[in-house]
Amino acid sequence: MKTKIVICGASGFIGRNIAEKLAERGDLEVFGTYFKNKPTRISKKIKLIQADLTKIKDVERIVAGKDIIIQAAAVTSGSKDIVTKPYMHVTDNVVMNSLIFRAAFENNIHHVVFFSCTVMYPNLDIPVKEEDFNYQITDKYFGVGWTKVYLEKMCEFFSKMSNTKYTAIRHSNIYGPFDKYDLDHSHVLGATITKVMTAKEKIVVWGDGSEARDLLYVSDLVDFVELILSHQKTPFELVNVGFGSAVSVASLVKKIIEGSGKKIKIEFDISKPTIKFSLSLNLGKAKEVYNWKPKVSLDKGIRKTLAWYTKNIS
Repeated sequence: MKTKIVICGASGFIGRNIAEKLAERGDLEVFGTYFKNKPTRISKKIKLIQADLTKIKDVERIVAGKDIIIQAAAVTSGSKDIVTKPYMHVTDNVVMNSLIFRAAFENNIHHVVFFSCTVMYPNLDIPVKEEDFNYQITDKYFGVGWTKVYLEKMCEFFSKMSNTKYTAIRHSNIYGPFDKYDLDHSHVLGATITKVMTAKEKIVVWGDGSEARDLLYVSDLVDFVELILSHQKTPFELVNVGFGSAVSVASLVKKIIEGSGKKIKIEFDISKPTIKFSLSLNLGKAKEVYNWKPKVSLDKGIRKTLAWYTKNIS
């Protein structure tokens, strides 16, 4: 009998990539939820379900009869919204995750994977470990940071009173196919690719370009999810997943321009919303416990992403 797995948020970036990969496995029956926009050109092996995950009846409907839940549904966007509308990443995300975690407990689900993030970490010059969280979250990340910490603790809470395994993945900036490429909602790499590919003579980068990001190609994250599903032995795991080093936004922009083959000038606009924060992840736990490490270099990942963008967006 096939294992029934539901990917919440299969129409989104991370969820879509996971659903497409798992649908190719013969041992899984893959379901994927979407909210408003039904994904197009998605694998026919994925059974799509429309659901509003902030509604308890919809959550109970999509969880019933499943074995594994991969919770990739979220209200997400870039630094502009984090700065100007910080509440966007708090209310709905807390509601949907709380309902999903409780439903998983009540339905005796085998395993729940939750995508946290790294915004709760301090601004350090060395790669941060999971235990480096010091309860001092930078002001711009206050809302979303504490929301993620709360949801991680909720995973741990339910894992202590049930047979359901919970995994909270603190992943770095993910990029690749099916990412958001609009300037109002995308993260740094997606937004920069859009700016470069639509520019004629120059692009404007928000901030001075000195902040640095740990960037991981999405297929490496998907690989880790498959590992955790088959190898996690503990009731609860909290683990960093990233590239392990950071690149400045200024250097990233130059790499994308070089990859595009275009002749474009760069202008930095320090008046635009930006978050002066640099971070890279220590991957010791992921490597030691799960024998995982990233396979796709930044340069290769940029080339693959540009190729996908050219074929599917431009």
